[in-house]
Amino acid sequence: MEKRKLSFWEIWNMSFGFLGIQFGFALQGGFMSRIFQTLGAEQDAIPLLWIAAPLTGLIVQPIIGYLSDNTWHPKFGRRKPYFLIGAILSSLALLFVPNSPTLWVATGLLWVLDASINISMEPFRALVADKLPNSQRSYGFVMQTLIIGIGTWIASNLPWIVNQFGVSNEAAAGVLPMSVKVAFAIGAFVFITSILFTIFTTKEYPPEDIAVFEEEKKQSNFFKDITLSVKEMPSTMKKLGLVQFFSWFAFFTMWSMATPALTEHVFKAPAPIEKNYDLSNANQAAAFNVENTKYQDAANLVGSSMGIYGLSSMAFALLLTFYTAMKKINRKYIHMLSLILGGIGFIIMFYATPETLLYSFILIGISWGSILSMPYAMLSSAVDPKKMGTMMGLFNMFIVIPQIIAALGAINFFYKLIGNETIHSMTLAGISLLLGGISTLLITDKNAITD
Repeated sequence: MEKRKLSFWEIWNMSFGFLGIQFGFALQGGFMSRIFQTLGAEQDAIPLLWIAAPLTGLIVQPIIGYLSDNTWHPKFGRRKPYFLIGAILSSLALLFVPNSPTLWVATGLLWVLDASINISMEPFRALVADKLPNSQRSYGFVMQTLIIGIGTWIASNLPWIVNQFGVSNEAAAGVLPMSVKVAFAIGAFVFITSILFTIFTTKEYPPEDIAVFEEEKKQSNFFKDITLSVKEMPSTMKKLGLVQFFSWFAFFTMWSMATPALTEHVFKAPAPIEKNYDLSNANQAAAFNVENTKYQDAANLVGSSMGIYGLSSMAFALLLTFYTAMKKINRKYIHMLSLILGGIGFIIMFYATPETLLYSFILIGISWGSILSMPYAMLSSAVDPKKMGTMMGLFNMFIVIPQIIAALGAINFFYKLIGNETIHSMTLAGISLLLGGISTLLITDKNAITD
């Protein structure tokens, strides 16, 4: 079936649900380490506590991608049922996470939150390939990136914003400030409403031949089909996998370690360790509260600074949106340059001050904008359209495996080869992005490189 070109607003509507998805990811990425530290986690334990996120993605995304490929309902469509289920579960998880009473509860809720977000996210990637002709694929994925940038910027700033409106940023030991709890509640509301907007404004194409589709569905076997898809994985997908490995190792390092690294190195306000204070002693309790307030304020500023990378990715995506609407682009070289700029951004964090930290995140945002669009645009031009959801789910392996390796000790091992200060975890992230940029030179498929 020849797909018609969609208008700006049609592409905007089908992508708008990503605003909520990114609210969920930005709140998770920007503040889970803060939640863990507030509940007593030590710095070196934080990456391992984050392992829930990539593990759930490894399991959930291939399953959801496969199921959505084999779903069709005349009213609800193919991908939209998964949007809705994921949105409901994610919104509930966002309400509970900042109210976690203990560290193990917060860790468990991260599993639930990440699994729920993944249920919504991967079908959104497949939807772009479902509805757009190849000539608009880059445009569609860049539009998603634009909306993701908006969501990242706003959500990363939410605790700071609500604090400016008078919501307290102070809390007792082991308790999250009300500013964080309100921010997560807002995120839950935005998640469900933005997904509903896309569901009500977007129609999906039915299978070209319903009878053939139903027959293939009856003959489908998850394990057999997944195994066959892995065997048939195109070489372009494998090469992109190497690029994704270095890219997502870097960003997982940022999400898990930026708060402890930057509050300590840039803002000079590390998290106080509760066991080092005798809280039954009034003087020591007062001293702990002073240091804890400094840390919570610094953590808000780190979150706001991280929001800059969302703003930067949004600006980058906006420029690409205008350009790709008119001309063809070389996806490979755009991605390579973007990753190199992001790597430089991470490396110069060692020299950053509170005033100059934003320049690092501006460069990181350029790489983030490209990571969320160019690999998917290249992949969608290299795989069987009938297996788009499955292949997008399998492609997620190249995202979650580096994160699992990072969580299991690679971050701590490698950054300590550079230096013992936590800020060197950001240096490690920079080196990883540079390697990702160099790896893009392996991609040679002209159909994937140029739209």
